[in-house]
Amino acid sequence: MAPPPQGQTLYVTDGIGLVGTRDGGVQEIRPGDVVVIEPGEEHWHGATPDRFMAHVAMQEADESGQVVTWLDQVTDEQYGA
Repeated sequence: MAPPPQGQTLYVTDGIGLVGTRDGGVQEIRPGDVVVIEPGEEHWHGATPDRFMAHVAMQEADESGQVVTWLDQVTDEQYGA
């Protein structure tokens, strides 16, 4: 999960993906979808287990130049749930 200090915008260009948040909410994303991640929101995103996903991730650096804070990797069990 990665909380972007200034927020993040995902634009899906191909495939099918998932976006999950710390509270357990998960949404499917498809080509043309735009997902706005609020500043500081811990989340993960990636392809579905049986499809690929291509996307553009846009985020703005904070005053110290940091774009994202990487946290723990999502396990296969968490992703599969």
